[in-house]
Amino acid sequence: MRCGRCGTVNPAEARFCMACGAPLRRGRRIWPLVLMLGALGGLILGMGLLASLLMGLGPRSAYGVAFSPDGRLVAAGDGDRPVISWGAVILWDVETGRRVRTLIGHTDRVLSVAFSPDGRLLASGSEDDTVILWDAKTGRRVRTLKGHTDDVNSVAFSPDGRLLASGSWDGTMILWDVQTGGRVRTIEMKEIVLGVAFSPNGQVLASLPWDERMFLWDVETGRLRRTLGPPTPTPPPPGWAIQGRAIYKPSAFGAAFSPDGRLLALWSGDNAVILWDVETGRRVRALEGHTGPVRSVAFSPDGRLLASGSEDSTVILWDVQTGKQVRTLRGHTDDVWSVAFSPDGRLLASSGSADGTVILWDVQTGKQVRTLK
Repeated sequence: MRCGRCGTVNPAEARFCMACGAPLRRGRRIWPLVLMLGALGGLILGMGLLASLLMGLGPRSAYGVAFSPDGRLVAAGDGDRPVISWGAVILWDVETGRRVRTLIGHTDRVLSVAFSPDGRLLASGSEDDTVILWDAKTGRRVRTLKGHTDDVNSVAFSPDGRLLASGSWDGTMILWDVQTGGRVRTIEMKEIVLGVAFSPNGQVLASLPWDERMFLWDVETGRLRRTLGPPTPTPPPPGWAIQGRAIYKPSAFGAAFSPDGRLLALWSGDNAVILWDVETGRRVRALEGHTGPVRSVAFSPDGRLLASGSEDSTVILWDVQTGKQVRTLRGHTDDVWSVAFSPDGRLLASSGSADGTVILWDVQTGKQVRTLK
């Protein structure tokens, strides 16, 4: 596969260029048991539906997680539905742990979810290259936002709820008008976008590529304000290569602004979390304690704690002021893909990928409140 940026010929299975790191366009995945309709189309279709049913009985994969603004619901992306409705969003009641609703509409894994500030809408980003806006109360699909040409890794609402940002493997971020579904602006980052986050005042949009850099964009103009981290791309971390050649798709990673907007937390490209001063661009400190790459970060509503989820299957709570570990939360049996604090800061939700669970933790004690499946 030839790179459109530098012309380097890469292995067919490569996800982005080994020379310059630019994302490589891919073909859409095909599910042969469902789509291969020929002379024996009816028979093959029947086999596909049977396979779908059997797979739906297996373990789910839980990806992005989010609390509703009133703290009553938890939403998580799902990745092991039947083939005919592969990607789903699951909603649970926080108080009872009961599954409230399953939102069906995506045709591939759902990697990221976010509630609008007023709680009326839920956005989901998927490997089917789309974003869906849902009515959070009824579960009705409001609209599907199409514009990306590859997996949508991350979605985020602006603080006023008027804009939605989506970041994709295609190297772009799109700002959408939530009311109309129209595209306000496309920002060509020309590198994979693993995470997006709005500043608390809504004036800055942060985007996270595959290394330890962070780009800060002016929401009004779409212009780059600042780059945090190394000025040039760094080599991908260990474990992202297939047979030492092609780059493996890491999926979504997170970044988060502190509630006062002064700090930005993101992964460091390895096992640490880096805190940056947004105003000065200065690196404040590195939080080291995980034994695997960090996939997600979240500040508590009061800004005193930072939670980080890692491929080491743990969540660590950090004291933001001192950088010290407060406690380590153990309960997942696979990568922790996403973490989110409840609006009152009393609970923390974490989602594990292949273990198919969302765990609710008591922030004060570190104990498991319940496991959502």
